[in-house]
Amino acid sequence: MLVPDAIDASFIKEFSAFAKDVHKRHDLLIVTGGGKTARKYISPAREFGASEVFCDLIGIDATRLNARLLISALGKEACPEPPINLFQAARALELKKIVVMGGTDPGHSTDAVAALLAEYVDADLFINASNVPGVYDKDPNRSTGAKMFGEISSTGLIDLIKPESFGAGRYALVDLMAAKVIQRSGIKTIFLKGKDLKNMKDAIDGKKFIGTTIKK
Repeated sequence: MLVPDAIDASFIKEFSAFAKDVHKRHDLLIVTGGGKTARKYISPAREFGASEVFCDLIGIDATRLNARLLISALGKEACPEPPINLFQAARALELKKIVVMGGTDPGHSTDAVAALLAEYVDADLFINASNVPGVYDKDPNRSTGAKMFGEISSTGLIDLIKPESFGAGRYALVDLMAAKVIQRSGIKTIFLKGKDLKNMKDAIDGKKFIGTTIKK
C-alpha cells in the first residue's frame, strides 16, 4: 500500500489524514508490512545463500523503514519511534498517539504481529488491509474465477491457507500464525482493500462495506 513499486507519497498523505481522523474517536495502532521493498532485498540475499532467519531480519528492517515513513507523514499525531515489540507498543498507546510499528521477530509476518498486537491490547477490531478486497477461494491475482467470501469462519480461513508455501517475503493473503491468533483471540477481524479509505471508514463505523468478516 505505502510502497507498491515506488513510494506512493500521495496515498501516504491521504492515509495519514484518514488515520488522524479515525484517531479522534478511536485508539489506533498500525503495523506496516515490508512489501516490495522487503522482497527486493530478500530475493538476492536468498541467492547469496542467506538463511531464512537472516532474510526475515532484512524484511523486518524494511517494515520499520515503512513505519518511519508513515510516522513522518503523521507528524506529532504519532509516536515518534516505531515500537520493536508488543510491550513497547502497548506502552506507547498510553501516550494517546497513533502507534505505528513494523515487524518484531524472525518467523513472524507483519500480519501475525498485527494479530498478536490486537490480542495483546484487547482490540475491538482488527483490520487486515491489503491490495485485494477480501478473502478469496483462490488467488484473485492469478485466477479470474476467484470468488470472494463475505464471511468465513476462522477455521475455514486456516483450512484455506494451509496449502500455501511460507518463508521470508512469501506470505500471500495472511500466514498461518496470524490466522491461528485470529481464531484463538476471537477478535472481530475484517479483510479489505487498503486503498479504499471510504470503505475502510464504513467498516470501522459498523456500516455496510466491501470485504470479508472472519467469524469465530
